[in-house]
Order: sequence, then structure tokens, then C-alpha cells
Amino acid sequence: MLTEPRPATVDRLPLRRRLLPVVALLLLAPWAAECSWGGFTPDDFLPVLIFLGPMYGGAAILIRETARHLGAGWPVIVLLAAAFGVLQAGLVDQSLFDPGYLDDTEYADTRAAAEATLLPGLEFSVRQAFDYVGNHIVLTVCAPIVVVESFLGPGRRLRPWLGRPGLAVVGVIYLLGSLLIFSDSGRKGFLASPLQLTFAATVVLALVAAALLPRWRRARPRRARRAPRPILVGLVVVLVHFGTDLTPGWPGVAIALALAAATAGLIAFWSSRAGWGQRHVLVAGTASLVTAAAFAYLVPPYSPATPAAALAGDVAVSVVTAALIGGAWWLLRRTSPTVHVHAS
Repeated sequence: MLTEPRPATVDRLPLRRRLLPVVALLLLAPWAAECSWGGFTPDDFLPVLIFLGPMYGGAAILIRETARHLGAGWPVIVLLAAAFGVLQAGLVDQSLFDPGYLDDTEYADTRAAAEATLLPGLEFSVRQAFDYVGNHIVLTVCAPIVVVESFLGPGRRLRPWLGRPGLAVVGVIYLLGSLLIFSDSGRKGFLASPLQLTFAATVVLALVAAALLPRWRRARPRRARRAPRPILVGLVVVLVHFGTDLTPGWPGVAIALALAAATAGLIAFWSSRAGWGQRHVLVAGTASLVTAAAFAYLVPPYSPATPAAALAGDVAVSVVTAALIGGAWWLLRRTSPTVHVHAS
């Protein structure tokens, strides 16, 4: 994956310019997490940004800033994103443990498939855990960070945006947003058992501890062989998304985990080669966003909607996704055609 050789200093630009990417990430994270795959119609986009932005956007900012302040990169971001995914689904809205969490949505019929991979004792669906945590990693955190960083110049891309006061403010925003979702309405009146909560908290702490290991902050030498073209990297990620949904039940979970691990290993290997740059990062990080936007036409939003409203949402998602990724790609080709990022 990607990492920086040493800690970076905070931007010394005017406050307005420093806050612009922060605000962009604050808004993009909830949109990518809940809207990019067709979960809401256009009328609901703004409420999603308002009510879920503090939690999703706050988490994405804190994760990104933690990694950049440490002089680390994508291994730390991915591990912290996984910790956030478990925290969100296991402790905040507790959707991971609530078997009826989707019963009042258009996805109520997925309950039987989820229960086919129920883990005895802890009583949660391993398939749902993979989907919930995986989506938080790729959509809530990684894709928004990749997009926003790709719009910045090479000199700012890997530097922290906020100092301690700014991080404290974002931390409070995230905490308040999480408490709002943790309320009875956010948890839909459900409360996980002490065993389930202890399990989730232990996994979160283990993932955070793994993310803070010093090894992720060591620069790795480049291999002489050149990295593949960005399009090949994107195609691999897209194909993996199709492969993870082919088989239901425990065989499907095993296939999904194997494909995810193999893809992560392959990207880590490719990223250590000469020529790996931000365009590769953009494609690898947003291929999941493109896949989600494509699948939006095949899935219903959470709440019942007219065919016209659902289609309008899907088209809006396609336009926004194309604009974000296309704009970032165009800017990278103009401003940083030869900038590379160290691999780990």
C-alpha cells in the first residue's frame, strides 16, 4: 500500500484554503457512504449530508489527519477505516447485531440471507459484517480521501490540513454526530448485549493498535519493474466487487474474504513498483465508487420511491461520480504527471 517516509508539517496556507479540503471531505464522506450506491433519492441528499456528515465526514477527516500527522499512508488509513466500520456498526447504530435493523426499509428481504451466516454466540451475520465494514472502508473513508487529495497539488496532498485545535473541533463534531445516531431513534430502540459490545470494542481497539504500529511509517524501496497502467488496477478492483457477490452463505463469505485479501496484496505489490503515482491511487481508490454508482440502477433506495424519483437519484449519482473522478483525473494529468507515492 502507500506510506510517507516521515511525519509532515501542517499546511501554513491561509485558513480558508486549509479548510476547503476539510469541508469537501466532510460532505463527500456521507454522500459516498449512503447516496453513491442508490440508497437515497435526490430530495434526501441534503438531509443525509446534514445529519450524517458530522459522523461520517468527521471520521474520515480524523482518520486522514491521523495518518498524515504520523507520516503514514494507506495501510494506516485502511486499518483505521476498518476500526471505524466496526465502531459504527457494532457500537453506534448497532446494525451489526440488530437482526431487524433493515426491516422497515426496502431491504427487509435480505434478512434470511444474512442469517445464513450467523455466528453462534455473538449472533451477528459475518456476511453483513463484511459488507458493512467493507463499505465503510472503501466508500466512507478511502474513496472520499482519494478524491479530495487528488484535487490538491503534490505539495499539499500528503500533508496534514489541521493542527491540534482543528482536530479537537472535528473530534467534537464527530462525537456529537455519533451520539445523535446512538440515540434510541438511530439504534431503532435496539441495544446489543454486553458480550456483543465487548467483542466490538475489542476488535476496534485491536485494529487501532495495529494501525499505530511503527512499521507503517517506514519507507520501502521501489522495485525496478514498473507498475501496471492505472486502468488495469481499476479493472481488478471492479471485477473483485462482482466476484464477492456471486455465492450466498458461508462459501460466499470465504470467497469474498479471499478476493479482498488477494486484491489488497496485489495492490500493495503493484504500489511498490516504479512509476506508481497518484493516478494509480485515484483509480484504485475510486473503482469501488464507480461500481457502486453502476449498481445504483439495480437496487432500490432505503425508502419506497416512485420509479422516476429513483431513476433521478441514480442519474444524479452517475453525474456526481463522473464529475468528481473525471475532474480529479484531468487535474492530475495537468499538474502532477510524474509524482509518485512511496509504497509499503
